[in-house]
Amino acid sequence: MSTLHTVNKSPFERDSLSSCIRLAVKGSAILLIEDGVFGAMAGTDHSDMVQAAMKDASVYVLGPDLAARGMSEDRVIDGIQIIDYSGFVNLTAECNNVQSWL
Repeated sequence: MSTLHTVNKSPFERDSLSSCIRLAVKGSAILLIEDGVFGAMAGTDHSDMVQAAMKDASVYVLGPDLAARGMSEDRVIDGIQIIDYSGFVNLTAECNNVQSWL
């Protein structure tokens, strides 16, 4: 993978996720962390945008951040991979660059 994009802001409060998706190149990885995990929820205004992004990018969500916000893993959009902290570390090691979207 070329670039790991991390998004830590809710798509309901900031446009970080939409900017990330718009600018991420094919083969990138997108990891939703902290309040960014709200972008992984199925059935929201942002679900279609995230599902479309999954055609060109791998999308991940940090499981402990879902749990910290009382969100159930069964509400996550199909195809988004739920990872733990070691998975986060592995992604950073596998990717050439890390871009944080604030």
